[in-house]
Amino acid sequence: MGNTGNFVELNKSSKIWAIGSIHSNLNSFNSIKKYITNNFNYDDKLIFLGNVIGLGDNSKETLSSVIDLRFKLMSKFKLKPDTIVFLRGAQEEMFSKLLQLQLAPNPTEIVDWIFEHGVNKTINSYGFSEDEVKNIASSGTIKISRWTANLNRSLQMHPGHSEYFLNLKHAAYSRTKKILFVNRGVDITRPLSAQNDCFWWGYQNFSKIQEPYKTFLRIVRGYESKHINHSEILHNNVICTLFKQPLTNKNILCGIFAENGEILDLFENN
Repeated sequence: MGNTGNFVELNKSSKIWAIGSIHSNLNSFNSIKKYITNNFNYDDKLIFLGNVIGLGDNSKETLSSVIDLRFKLMSKFKLKPDTIVFLRGAQEEMFSKLLQLQLAPNPTEIVDWIFEHGVNKTINSYGFSEDEVKNIASSGTIKISRWTANLNRSLQMHPGHSEYFLNLKHAAYSRTKKILFVNRGVDITRPLSAQNDCFWWGYQNFSKIQEPYKTFLRIVRGYESKHINHSEILHNNVICTLFKQPLTNKNILCGIFAENGEILDLFENN
């Protein structure tokens, strides 16, 4: 995985595959994985729209399966590294904060908040208990530093996991700049280069926009906090949301797109 900035331009794409929030639903992802493996072509691109981990019980295993898909596709088609893109979602953002907890001014509050939002499940999958982390968070910088070092070592024991968190992107777009891929939203009053953390936390009333953002005729995102049905996904002129509430829903929604923003297909796991 190469780190050349926060944005990826997708060059000469026959089809752009996008996978919505997985949230550690390993069985559902493996169904999607099989379909992509059988239908992906050498001139296609693949984007994971964030939130691969969190909420479910199999964060570690799901991330390993995602990395395995990347390896198999790159080996089969001799792909360049930027052919397969991983975007930062809220779950990755929160977990990354945990990896540097010793730098936080209020570690106890941060741990409580991110655990309320599903990061505790990711910690469990790597063999750490919630109570252990909560106790460490109130034990001072030195003990927190030792614990985060252990967590980082645990990631390093699983090929590609540390690299995954180090190389997450904020957004991706086609070379035509007609289609934009994000985790949750953008601040439509600002250019991409001046965004804050709207990419994974969202932007007020973003779901309601009906006009293109800059040159982008289509914005594809992998998460939304409210329920959106299939007809809304198809009939919104600008936004295509590849996620279905509630959070207990284990289905993974995916799409295939053209460089000009056209929706070629929408599908989910069997």
